[in-house]
Amino acid sequence: MFSHFMTYTPDDAARWWRDGTGLQRVVADLLGAELAALRPGRQTLAQPWPASLDLRADLGADSLELMGLASALETQLHLQGTADAPLLKHTRLGDWLDAARAGLDAHGSALTFRTSGSSGAPKPCTHRLDLLWQEVEALAQLLPGRRRIVSLVPAHHIYGFLFTVLLPRRLGIDAVCDLRGHAPAALAAQLTAGDLVIGYPDLWRAFGQAAGALAPDVVGVTSTAPCPLDVARAALGTGLARLVQVYGSSETAGVGWRDEPEGAYMLFPYWSRTGQGDGLTRQCPDGTRQPALLQDRLAWRDDGRFQPDGRIDQAVQVGGVNVFPGYVADVLRLHPAVLEASVRRMRPDEGERLKAFVVVRDGVTLDAGLQADLNAWLSERLMAPECPAAYSFGPRLPRGASGKLADWIIDSDV
Repeated sequence: MFSHFMTYTPDDAARWWRDGTGLQRVVADLLGAELAALRPGRQTLAQPWPASLDLRADLGADSLELMGLASALETQLHLQGTADAPLLKHTRLGDWLDAARAGLDAHGSALTFRTSGSSGAPKPCTHRLDLLWQEVEALAQLLPGRRRIVSLVPAHHIYGFLFTVLLPRRLGIDAVCDLRGHAPAALAAQLTAGDLVIGYPDLWRAFGQAAGALAPDVVGVTSTAPCPLDVARAALGTGLARLVQVYGSSETAGVGWRDEPEGAYMLFPYWSRTGQGDGLTRQCPDGTRQPALLQDRLAWRDDGRFQPDGRIDQAVQVGGVNVFPGYVADVLRLHPAVLEASVRRMRPDEGERLKAFVVVRDGVTLDAGLQADLNAWLSERLMAPECPAAYSFGPRLPRGASGKLADWIIDSDV
């Protein structure tokens, strides 16, 4: 499928922030996500945000929140060059965009993304722009003939940045159509021939269940987690011409791809396997080689293709976000009524969220008020994807014959 990948030239990827709406979408998505993290359980003004939006007047950001927003933006875009136009002198989004452009003009050779999971401190992952562009060159060969990008993902995460900011530039596509928030049937009705739809597994699951007939030659992309076989088949059953699955992470960016639901992943051409472990080596555009450690164990085939074989860090996906059930259980145990807790992702027949099994302290009454109290407790401390959607209660945590924590049926008593 791939020819030899192209050599990077600085003029190709440089100054991405000067074209189209890419910078505005990255900045608005980042600020929206930061505000949501600072205000658990509170709604933030829906996107897209106009450049005239005022962070203080329209979003109610106070001085401490503005400091946090400015710090997050400076960190992601490496805005060492904003000394002449400090962000906190202004509260209008357009002024922040101007300051970001000035900083990127001076220091635009790298970006720092954060892992989408939550353990209290998401990990920063810095990527050189030339390496991101190297991936975009490979993606352009994998996805020819696209005439429009339809984005269903945030642009400030590495997946969204690659596919909705850099890839349109490489393909010569002027505009990106953001259809987040549309129901599957409404989304399907707006798709046209030549569209490239950027989504994630939970979204494709909903799409496969409810979407209507599609226009011809619509290609989908999914990433952030391996796409379950039934989800991929259902999405293709709506009439998608292809569903390209990209395997990677915030730490590595894209590593491999497949477009057959039952197939294995093929490495992008600049990656090669290191020994017999889970490490890889990247052939960089400047000729150097860069090792990388993956977040998953990989099962390799004789033809050099692979299948992910479980997270090393025990993260799971909820709504396109990596969450850590162990961390959620730790937070739940801080509640004064909780003696012990176990948190897992629901089984496929139960749903797509987390579930919790709780052992309460002596004297605590098990009633609807307790579950409501636990929900309120967690919503003040965690993001929505981290909050369990179902609770079970019992005198002890469910364990197998070996003594290890075991799964349970929702609402069971153990």
